[in-house]
Order: sequence, then C-alpha cells, then structure tokens
Amino acid sequence: MAKELKPGDPAPPFDLPTAGGGRVSLAGLKGQQVVLYFYPKDDTPGCTQEALSFTEKAKAFAKAKATIVGVSRDSVVKHDKFAAKHGLAVTLASDEDGKVCERYGVWTEKSLYGRKFMGIERSTFLIDAAGRIKRVWRKVRVPGHVEDVLKEVNAKPDK
Repeated sequence: MAKELKPGDPAPPFDLPTAGGGRVSLAGLKGQQVVLYFYPKDDTPGCTQEALSFTEKAKAFAKAKATIVGVSRDSVVKHDKFAAKHGLAVTLASDEDGKVCERYGVWTEKSLYGRKFMGIERSTFLIDAAGRIKRVWRKVRVPGHVEDVLKEVNAKPDK
C-alpha cells in the first residue's frame, strides 16, 4: 500500500496508454498543471457525469494551462467507446494492471450492499507545473467537484 499522498509530495510518475491510441506521462506534462482524476468504471452514472463535467469545463482548464487526465482500470478499447459515446474532451488513460492506482493510493477496499471488494476510490490530484501534488480530493462526490477543482487550478499560489 502506497503512503497517502499529501500536498507538497512529488507526484508519482506515470506513463499510460490513452483512448485514441496515444500515451500520456507525467514527464510529458511537465511545466503545466495536471488534473489527474481516478474513477471506478467507464460508462457508469457517476463516472459519466464526472467525465461530462470535466469535458464541459475543458476550455476553462486549458485556458488555465491545466491538462485533465482521467484514469481507470478499463481497457483503451473501452475508453475509446466511452469517449465516442459521450463526446468526451478529456484524456482517458488506461491503468489495466492497476500500478498507477496503487502508487496514488486509490486502489482500496470498498463495500457495497455488505459485500467487500477492491476498487478505485474516486479521487482527484492536482499536480503543479513542477510535478508536486498541489491538492488532493478523496471520496469525491461528483456534483460540484469539477467547479472546486477549477477554482483551485485558477488559485494564485500563496506568496
């Protein structure tokens, strides 16, 4: 189990395949803010709403020089279908082996109807241009979340 990441910690590196046949890596995004959001599964109600909310605000994030990357353990093929079906304008990265989820500490025991299972805890990490964690949201509730993240992206660093 990875130690819990906190603001100021270096963001764990990642290099993952994406929908549309590309790749995304933390090293490749250096110099810009990265909104790295982890979600349980493509095309489920909460995950679809979250992806649509990020897509809706994609231009505002881009204007703030922030890149949005959504990560789940779904395959690239599933990501392609999910993105096409909903017209998503965010990068969807596939972490099929779960290694990045583990590094970020979002692969956790969950409980549904009394049944325990391992899954992704909906979480968002804001990574600054230098590759450090700026802010962490855990156990995210979708309504209003994207607005909170955008506010933090646009916040001026305390000097």
